[in-house]
Amino acid sequence: MDGEPPPDGPGRVPEADTGVLLHSQGYLALLLAAALLGIPLSIVVFGFLTAVHELEHLVWHTLPASLGFEELPAWWPVMTLGVAGVLVALAVTRLPGRGGHVPATGLTVDVTPPNQVLGTALAGTASLVLGAVVGPEAPLVAVGSGLALLAVRRTKLSDDAHAMIAAAGSAAATSAVFGNPLVPVVLFLEVFGLTRRDTMLLVLPCLVSSGVGALVFTGLGDWTGLEIGALTIPDLEPAGLGMAGVVWTLPVAAVVAVATWAVFALGRRTARLAASRTMVVTVAAGLLAGGCAAVYAVVTGHSPEEAALSGQVTLPELATHPEQWSAGALVMLLICKGIAYGVCLGTFRGGPVFPAVLLGAAFGILASMWLPGIGTVSGLAVGIAAGVAVTRLPITSVVLVVLLLGDAAASQMPIVILAAVTALVIDELLMARTRDLTRGA
Repeated sequence: MDGEPPPDGPGRVPEADTGVLLHSQGYLALLLAAALLGIPLSIVVFGFLTAVHELEHLVWHTLPASLGFEELPAWWPVMTLGVAGVLVALAVTRLPGRGGHVPATGLTVDVTPPNQVLGTALAGTASLVLGAVVGPEAPLVAVGSGLALLAVRRTKLSDDAHAMIAAAGSAAATSAVFGNPLVPVVLFLEVFGLTRRDTMLLVLPCLVSSGVGALVFTGLGDWTGLEIGALTIPDLEPAGLGMAGVVWTLPVAAVVAVATWAVFALGRRTARLAASRTMVVTVAAGLLAGGCAAVYAVVTGHSPEEAALSGQVTLPELATHPEQWSAGALVMLLICKGIAYGVCLGTFRGGPVFPAVLLGAAFGILASMWLPGIGTVSGLAVGIAAGVAVTRLPITSVVLVVLLLGDAAASQMPIVILAAVTALVIDELLMARTRDLTRGA
């Protein structure tokens, strides 16, 4: 940026000069640019999310009904995910950027070159619409970043300024999909792992762009009546936190952490196979994920849609009407969606957070059925916090749970924090153990 003090190393500014830089004309101009970019970016992303939402409804509701099916056939996801495997594999092998990052590695917020936006958007759309068990957050991060850089490509900004503009674009793109514009800002800071100086410089553009984006999303939603499919839970009744709930927090969080870690281990293994045989492995993963959804539908009598897709549609029903699932149905949901989630993490393109939220919620509801003293709200709090923490986002998991639970979160904060910390520690131990075994082999 113009007027930036001499660096204290590659791309670094001394801590003492942070206050000067924050008040510099170049940085204030960057904040204005972030705010202005938030408007067109949010309009474009609103259109993208609306299209994905409408296409999902077309594929999973309108088309089966037009073919004469009163209920979604159990085999439907086998067909859709098989097609998705072909389309995603073509995007990965034929288009720049390989369709975006592999979600099995966790959520990344790397700068996306503008020439990779199309491939990322196409691979993400095919994955999301046709039933892959991934979330929309990763494609939005990449699309927002790439479009923001495209908008400022002819400017003479420094590399640091370009990185901040890209982050602001990603924040604007994801400002509504998590149900609150604060979540992407916290997520970005956690993933970047910045110093105090860099945090100060990055947080303001992201906050400005995310806030503007949320306003645009809200206005467009009210004006058009269209939906984008944000991750939300309707209002839950506040519930007290008993001693039994606290006692069960650690073992429940540990089980969720181990299960989610195993899913990601499956994803990493699948990703290694897909790296050399992209088409074969991606199509096979799609057929396997679709088969898992079909088995779930046949065994439980529920819609196969619940075991496919990102989980954002199923989450509100599960959280507010858990009585619609028996304990056996929840076990089957965890097994079938967990396997589908694992193979999709390694082959399809999307984010890891949304399915982790749904599986954590299912674990929590199951715990509230089986374990004495755990209410539904406490089960949700522990399960979601532990599930998202294993995606390497422990702070984001706490913030996300609090926002999802709304007024009901106030009494659950102690177990939310305990669950996130427990899951993170177990994940680190398992990762270290895996590394030791790999070295030993």
